[in-house]
Amino acid sequence: MGWRRRYPGRHRIARSFPCQNRAELARSVLVLASASPRRAELLTAAGIPFHVRVADVDERLEADEDPERYVRRVATDKARTVAAAVPGQAVLAADTVVLVEGQVLGKPRDAEDARRMLRLLSGRTHQVLTAVTLLTAHGRQGALPGFDTEVAVTSVEFAPLDASEIDWYVATGEPADKAGAYAIQGLASRFVTRIDGSYSNVVGLPVALVYRLCTRAGLLLS
Repeated sequence: MGWRRRYPGRHRIARSFPCQNRAELARSVLVLASASPRRAELLTAAGIPFHVRVADVDERLEADEDPERYVRRVATDKARTVAAAVPGQAVLAADTVVLVEGQVLGKPRDAEDARRMLRLLSGRTHQVLTAVTLLTAHGRQGALPGFDTEVAVTSVEFAPLDASEIDWYVATGEPADKAGAYAIQGLASRFVTRIDGSYSNVVGLPVALVYRLCTRAGLLLS
């Protein structure tokens, strides 16, 4: 059994958080193009109704692609893919990477890759970039249809980590499906000494940015 599959949190699906029946589905404003339970939890906590449709897109980094262009491209591809399956609905998509010392860190391939990422983060400040794309098939309150994409950037400082701390954290399984191999809202919170910017961005979705995009598009969120 692979390392990621041993981690039970990876298989939680976002459908357990949002709309549970047809009445709630009819009231939902957004289709969330993500299987991430963390993004679903953040939207739920903010009182933003939604339902989930998972996007299957190629998330490989292209040659010479800078981090901001990469997250914008992937978020937009996710939105387009889901929008084709749910015509007439507003689609929200996002993509997150960690940037440290010029290196882009996505989700670790295995335990050793997670250790490598944590060694890079140790004692350094890194940036978390999340691109959020909102696709509106038709605007409300006079808003225009189309794509709207913005990128949130948050700086996070890690304390120096020794090998035993890294081994312990990797053994918990928490890094398995996280960009940069850590979860700021989980056990890795003990390693974070400073944060500058949106906390929810580091979790996986900058909620204030989502709200701003929805408001700009004329979507009613209350």
